[in-house]
Amino acid sequence: MQPTPLIAIHGGAGTILRSAMNTELEQRYNAALQGILEAGAAMLATGAPAIDAVTEAVRLLEECPLFNAGKGAVYTAAGGHELDASVMDGATLAAGAVAGLTRVRNPVLAARVVMRHSGHVLMIGPAAQDFVAQHGIEMVDPSWFDTPERFAQLQRAQQAEGGMVLDHDGATALAKDAAPIDPDRKFGTVGAVALDAQGHLAAATSTGGMTNKRVGRVGDTPVIGAGCYANDRVAVSCTGSGEMFIRAVAAYDVSALMAYAGLSLEQATRRVVDEKLMRIDGRGGLIAVDARGEVSMPFNTEGMYRGYARVGQAPVYAIYGDAESAL
Repeated sequence: MQPTPLIAIHGGAGTILRSAMNTELEQRYNAALQGILEAGAAMLATGAPAIDAVTEAVRLLEECPLFNAGKGAVYTAAGGHELDASVMDGATLAAGAVAGLTRVRNPVLAARVVMRHSGHVLMIGPAAQDFVAQHGIEMVDPSWFDTPERFAQLQRAQQAEGGMVLDHDGATALAKDAAPIDPDRKFGTVGAVALDAQGHLAAATSTGGMTNKRVGRVGDTPVIGAGCYANDRVAVSCTGSGEMFIRAVAAYDVSALMAYAGLSLEQATRRVVDEKLMRIDGRGGLIAVDARGEVSMPFNTEGMYRGYARVGQAPVYAIYGDAESAL
C-alpha cells in the first residue's frame, strides 16, 4: 500500500530562550508553520508532485519575514543581501540551485527555473538573475528584503568585533520580549521535503545566509548533497553551520547510510546530526522523509522550527527540543 503523502518543513535551529519567551510571537511562528504545512498538504491531496509542494512551501517561507529567506533575509558585512536556494526532484535526480542573488524575490523559484531550463545545476550572481528573469521570475529592488530587525542584528554583529553571526533571526525586535529562539543564536535556513501520491520525493532549501557574512560567501544551501538532496529513497533539507554541512556532505550522507549501511531513516539522520556533524562542531539540524512515509527531524541545538503534515491529518509542529520524539 502506498504511504499517505506528507510534507515537512523547517525554519531554522538554534538556542532557546524559554524563560524570556514572548507568547504572542511564539504563536505567530506556530501559525506560520501551521499555515504553510496546510498549504503543502492541500497541494499533495490534489495529486500535485512533491517537487511542486516543496517549492511552494519554501516560497511561502521566503515571503514570511519571521524567517531568514527572501523577505527579512539577513545582511552581509557590506549591508546588502545575498540569497541562495536549491531544489531537487527525487524521481529524476534533476536539481537546480542559485547563489548570491540580490534582486530575485523568491530564490526557490529561480532554482526551479535553473533545474528546468538551463541545462545546469548551479548558477550564481547577476548572470543567474538575468537568466531567470528571462523566464518570468519576479525581480525586486534590493531594499525589498530589508527589515529593521535584521539591520539591528547586523549592527550588533559588527559591534561584536565584526564577527559573523551563525545563528540569526531578527524576530526579537518584532516584539517587546525575546523571541522563542535567541535572535543571535539561530540558524536561519528554511526548507521542505515531501512524499507525493505517486511515491516520489523532493526537497527544497533557501536562505539569506549568515549575518555579517563576507560578500561572496556561499554556504551549504545551494550545494546539492550538502544542504539539499533527494532521490526516491529519501529527501533531506538541512539548516545549520553551512561550512560544516558542506564538509560532511550532510544531506547526501543520510541517503548513503540508508543505501549502503542499511540504516533506517531515523538511524541515518541521527548518525549524521549527532555524530558526524558534532565531531567537526557542526551545529544545526535537518528534516527528512523516506519512501515509506517515515519522517525524521533531528537537531543538535536547543530547538528548531519544524513540523509535518500528512494528507487528511492535522499538522504537527514544534519549536523546542522537549517536544514529542517524532519532532
